[in-house]
Amino acid sequence: MITTIVLVKAEPRLIPQCAKHLAAIEGVTDVYSVSGEWDLVVLVKVPQYDDIAKIVTEQFPLVPGLVRTTTLTAFKAYSKADLEQGWDVGSS
Repeated sequence: MITTIVLVKAEPRLIPQCAKHLAAIEGVTDVYSVSGEWDLVVLVKVPQYDDIAKIVTEQFPLVPGLVRTTTLTAFKAYSKADLEQGWDVGSS
């Protein structure tokens, strides 16, 4: 599964509407309203890279209130569980 993080700038008055539309897109797993330069952070999880292109370039532009995006595709995930598992090698 390929994970992509999309940072979204939206029209301030339309942030809630924009978030709801984004959350309804197939492949979008989470939408977070955040503080700072960006208004929303969207997590997209899809099986193929082509799916990312379709979602971000074809479906996102149709969302009301969406002004700008930056797309970050994850190469590898690091988590606390992964790090702890690395130390468990050979222990019983």
